[in-house]
Amino acid sequence: MKIAILGGTGNEGFGLGYRWAAAGHEIIIGSRKTEKGERAAADMKSRLPEGKISGTNNLAAAQQAELAVLSVPYWAQAGTLDTVKEALVDKLLITVIAPSGEKKSRVHRLESGLSAAEEAQNQLDGVTRVVAAFQNIGAHHLLDLERQMDCDVLVCGDKKADKMIALQLCQDAGLRGVNAGALQNARAAEELTAVLIAINIIHKVKSAGIRITGLSNEG
Repeated sequence: MKIAILGGTGNEGFGLGYRWAAAGHEIIIGSRKTEKGERAAADMKSRLPEGKISGTNNLAAAQQAELAVLSVPYWAQAGTLDTVKEALVDKLLITVIAPSGEKKSRVHRLESGLSAAEEAQNQLDGVTRVVAAFQNIGAHHLLDLERQMDCDVLVCGDKKADKMIALQLCQDAGLRGVNAGALQNARAAEELTAVLIAINIIHKVKSAGIRITGLSNEG
């Protein structure tokens, strides 16, 4: 699959892209500036010479891809989506965004009362399907392909077929995805990120995660 990572120069977007490239997907790293996307792609290519990896600006990445992953800070979400909106028509967008306030270890609720994922869905006028996933994983070990990621991924969306794609990408990244229901449930998944950050700070660790019990390995 040809995947655009919008904001793919950040730790999480870059790490996920790296794992997907290692699994055989074609990765296009997008950034606000073409040169920055190209530099990140060159970096990833040096780590994974056999990978199908390129870099460009966010719009060009979205235009070329079959699927896009939104991995920018929340404050950049609306502006980024404005830039790529037309290129995402009839495509699937997976958002990994979890809004945070001034104190990232405190739950930050948006003025809209919605999740960032729902705001994205509204901004895209329903012509782009949106799934929320990967909000609760730590990026610190994504570049270590030998590392078993001890964390489940909550996948929220309104269409089962779209969530199945996201669940497969979880597996391709070496993670277990769990179907967590409707896109509205992304509100809880996004807010849980602040809880995990607080746990990291309090217990002096870097990659606290969640594990859903009572399920088969398939989630």
